[in-house]
Amino acid sequence: MGIPFNRKDDLPVMPKLKPDTQRARREHILDAALRCFARGGFHATTMQMICREARVSPGALYVYFDSKEALIAGLCERDRAEFAERFAALATAADFLGALRDIGEHYFIEETPEKQRFVVEMGVEATRNPRIAEIFMSVDKFCNDNFEALFRRLIDEGRIAPRLDVQTLVKLFNVFGDGMFWRRAIDPSADMTAVLPAIISIIGGLLNPKDTSAARPSTTFSAREARQ
Repeated sequence: MGIPFNRKDDLPVMPKLKPDTQRARREHILDAALRCFARGGFHATTMQMICREARVSPGALYVYFDSKEALIAGLCERDRAEFAERFAALATAADFLGALRDIGEHYFIEETPEKQRFVVEMGVEATRNPRIAEIFMSVDKFCNDNFEALFRRLIDEGRIAPRLDVQTLVKLFNVFGDGMFWRRAIDPSADMTAVLPAIISIIGGLLNPKDTSAARPSTTFSAREARQ
């Protein structure tokens, strides 16, 4: 019989699914769209290609996403949520540089080149497409605002005494991050394993962390001694 349509707006009427099933299908479609965009870019990728990659009908796809821009928005929102979760651990870490290194390992070493090609592709498309620019830059601003707020908090707590102003530090983070993203996107064999520690060392010198161990409970000092 096929998928019934709502006569009012000609949108497909899909059977009601459990929330977990809906989330799983949505994630499945986003994963397929990511692969297609990374392979062919924004313009060359069609909704039909994404349907084939996801092995879903056009009706099923349009229930969740009505355009390529909507798919990009979904992918960017997913990235924002993942970053927020990882950033929460960074913001509360006693060893800020160690936690920063862990995040760097995820994004610049463990992340697939396919994902990085997608990010670079969307950045380029943002220069031509105002809707993509709005979506892409909202995630960029979210990350920058979080880092700026964190640096200011660490200054207020006396944990760092930066050699640069906070806004310049955030811009520097962007340059380092974009550079490593771009290198891996264009050269899948690029290994950031040796580069990342050097970047962290440079960042550490600029942040100028302060030893606040004297102000912490003695158990913290004892734990450090036990590791030596």
